[in-house]
Amino acid sequence: MKKNILYLGIAVIIGLLGGYLLFGNSTESTGQAVDNHDHSEASANQMWTCSMHPQIMQPEPGDCPICGMDLIPAETGAEGLAANEIKMTENALALANIQTSIVGSVATSDEDGMISLSGKIAENEENNAVQASYFEGRLERLNVSYEGQKVNKGQLLATIYAPNLVAAQQELITAASLKESQPALYNAVRNKLKLWKLSEKQISSIEASGKVRENFPIYATVSGTVAMVMAAEGDYVKQGQPILKVSNLNSVWAEFDAYENQISQFKKGQKINVTTNAYPNKKFDAVITFIDPVLNNRTRTVTVRTTLKNKENLFKPGMFVTGKIKRTMQNSEESLSIPASAILWTGERSLVYVKTNPNEAVFEMREVTIGIRNGDNYTITTGLENGDEIVTNGTFTVDAAAQLQGKKSMMNKYGGRTMTGHEGHLGMQETSMESKSNTVPMMEMKLSEAFQSVFQSALQPYFKMEDAFVVSDASQVSILAKTTAEKLKAIGVNNLGKMEKSHLSKSVEMLGAISSSQDIESQRKYLVILNENIVVLAMNIESPTETLYVQKCPMADNYKGAIWLNQKKEIENPYYGESMLSCGAIVHEIK
Repeated sequence: MKKNILYLGIAVIIGLLGGYLLFGNSTESTGQAVDNHDHSEASANQMWTCSMHPQIMQPEPGDCPICGMDLIPAETGAEGLAANEIKMTENALALANIQTSIVGSVATSDEDGMISLSGKIAENEENNAVQASYFEGRLERLNVSYEGQKVNKGQLLATIYAPNLVAAQQELITAASLKESQPALYNAVRNKLKLWKLSEKQISSIEASGKVRENFPIYATVSGTVAMVMAAEGDYVKQGQPILKVSNLNSVWAEFDAYENQISQFKKGQKINVTTNAYPNKKFDAVITFIDPVLNNRTRTVTVRTTLKNKENLFKPGMFVTGKIKRTMQNSEESLSIPASAILWTGERSLVYVKTNPNEAVFEMREVTIGIRNGDNYTITTGLENGDEIVTNGTFTVDAAAQLQGKKSMMNKYGGRTMTGHEGHLGMQETSMESKSNTVPMMEMKLSEAFQSVFQSALQPYFKMEDAFVVSDASQVSILAKTTAEKLKAIGVNNLGKMEKSHLSKSVEMLGAISSSQDIESQRKYLVILNENIVVLAMNIESPTETLYVQKCPMADNYKGAIWLNQKKEIENPYYGESMLSCGAIVHEIK
């Protein structure tokens, strides 16, 4: 019995020992694995974002500070991408119509080595004259009363009542009776009238008649075209006061704007070929007669001028012209030329987006240095290499994608998204309110003063239309879209560059689509495209009559983001109206 108990005890001990050997190490190992698996690192790296506002990034879950929705885990990164590369889907590329081109070297002698300049016809100020009144009085009649009227030397311009001239005539009549006894007095009175531009015939007529004339005629002393009427019937004019400005248009100036980096290419006496939209099949040969010695600090250009003969009256002041000049300096080195549409300007930097992966839609922002502009192309001096593939259409959309992914972009020079909570949201607003020129993509355009004036008048019904979008009034939106389109059509496209013409035409097209629809959601889809064109034009207004605000909703247009123009700081989202009225932020100010 004792022996059995002993065997049983030994078996139990062996069983326990075997169980420990079989399962103890496993349990210990498992325990160590559990204990050693530290979640803190994963938790620290995990960021949370809003599905509607992906610019919001927080280190812990919570509510979106913009719309209040629950935050969701953010992606930790795109596999195989560099820090500032972004990847877009094929569907996104197609929807945004993003196009790329391969950069190739182009010799500076391309386009026959010609530099193209834009300019307009101006009056030849050397031929301008001012027709003044030679005596003080009241204009009883003005025979020339509108600009553009032709006048000839000796033509009657006006009739004036001059009290001083009445007194002088009386002196002449009195002196005429004393001319035998006091010839010096008689001659002095006649000379006095001559100084007032009375002819010998007029003076002799007064002397012979012995009658004083109350109203005297003013005759033109030069021939030309009336450029400005500077007085009106009934006005009291002083001696020497201008009545008309007359311009002789037998010769005119063609004035061109040359960029700062082109100045070395020009010199006086250099040949220039001039063409105009009015006579596209005619070329006019001329030479440079003047190069402005002072640089315009606002536009960074100088005026290059040539004088054109105009005896056939082909050229009209204000007419747009193009000049082509052969380069004076030929560079044997090759340079890179890219379309102007590929470049985003910040005022200080020029940027392009380079496709870094030939097989996938992966892009990276790159700063470049631009050289001379030839038509719709720019030469690139640094930043790109021969064979680089760049975005040439849809650059703005690619930049917007970079902004939302927290990569380097126009709005964020250094990249990164570290905003947290309400503080981060306010920080985003404050950054966008800095109103510097590098907050949104800038596409440089050349808009005439006339264009800017009419364009700004068209913004008034445009702003009212956006107010109608805010309250979702489709009928009022349609009416105001039609009014805005009519205003923009008054500008015309004949004298615009290719890029400017494209944005204006697209704006009119989208306004037409909005006005012909009565469905507010359809109208909002057209509004996205309209604003992409309107905002670019507005950002090229040199002196707006009021400060304008470019605002952006990152969730509009199926979360691709959309911009609009506003004359108020307050966010009133036209893409969602009352359902999400305050969704958005100011991204640029046009002061």
